[in-house]
Amino acid sequence: MKKLVFSLAILASIFTGCSDNEDETPVRTPATGEITGNFTASKTFAYGNYTLKGMVQIPAGVTVTFEAGSTITSDATTGENGLVVLNGGKLIAEGTASEPIVFTSLQKLPGDWAGIIMYGDAPIVNSATNPAPQTAVSEDGLTKTYGGSNPTHNGGSLKYVRVEYAGKVITSNNKEHNGFSFYSVGSGTTLENLVSYKGNDDGFEFYGGTASLKNAISYGNSDDAFDWQDGWRGQNNTNWYAYQTVKGNYGIEAEAKSVDNAFWPVVTNITLKRATGTITEAQSEVQLDAIQFKKHGNGDFSNIVIDGYKNQTTPTAVNGGAIQILDLITNTSQVAGGKIKLNNVKITNTDNVFISGASTFTTSATSFVPATNWTTSTTATGATLVGGAWSSVNGVTLIQ
Repeated sequence: MKKLVFSLAILASIFTGCSDNEDETPVRTPATGEITGNFTASKTFAYGNYTLKGMVQIPAGVTVTFEAGSTITSDATTGENGLVVLNGGKLIAEGTASEPIVFTSLQKLPGDWAGIIMYGDAPIVNSATNPAPQTAVSEDGLTKTYGGSNPTHNGGSLKYVRVEYAGKVITSNNKEHNGFSFYSVGSGTTLENLVSYKGNDDGFEFYGGTASLKNAISYGNSDDAFDWQDGWRGQNNTNWYAYQTVKGNYGIEAEAKSVDNAFWPVVTNITLKRATGTITEAQSEVQLDAIQFKKHGNGDFSNIVIDGYKNQTTPTAVNGGAIQILDLITNTSQVAGGKIKLNNVKITNTDNVFISGASTFTTSATSFVPATNWTTSTTATGATLVGGAWSSVNGVTLIQ
């Protein structure tokens, strides 16, 4: 009988089912470090866990990159923290559905930090009389000038990025932070699969510009889920999902600084949900509606699901509804003027369809010109999003 000699490698393959030439997934050790001060040169942060300290700025000519799966944490006890991309600078933060890039806070309380702020030089509209290009001063406390004539401005690429516990009103209209703040950001910028989670102001706000937002979740933010002003005109927006819970104002707030524009943003596939028991942010300004238009705010919206926008009964009775037109000029110039388009709208669990902001006018389905600018449906689907680690927190999905 011949003796059989087995090598250790062969024996290992018998008991483990693996051969010595099969690839094994390497275990990654996350890098660590502190991000503070203003960048002076381009830098790539390897997959890791980083601390953000201060209002860190990325200036013109500098590109900062974060690798997928990274977590960047701020500590509210160290002062005001935020990541600011100045005009000409670029932020490349491209996570994946399974390995998102997460910006969060140590304390995990709404309003802990300033979120991601990006500046560009795409067009804005800030006045009915001034010639283009127009400019304005930011309301984030940094007093930066934004605006310009570069519609294709490129501030980088944000994909599968979640911002948690940001947003804060320090002084109303003078120093306010959101989850994501986009000042004059242009269409060359990529904004896809982004989450703003439990912030203490708006989830996403556009201050003019031409950038578009695709596959976005605004969850549990205490002011508006989506907001814009200064004549924002993004044309390729799709799959917006808002879930308002505990405290929140409008699902969408649209305004244009009282300028009657010849353009409007376009958004398809929108879901706006308000959980039972959600209250408005403050009784001094009760904001209960799914979509509010004011100061010539307009837009072309389609395939919309609206659910849960109820009347307030206490401490004072105030009606809430699906669509609010705040002022007469918006009703006249934008609704009757053909610049507000709302099609394939499904409304459930909502007390009123239309709310007029003053007793001097009434908005109804017959106010729209042409009549095809308002159509309802029982089969609208709203936002269609593929879930994953990017759209869940602590194992709980944000898509309710």
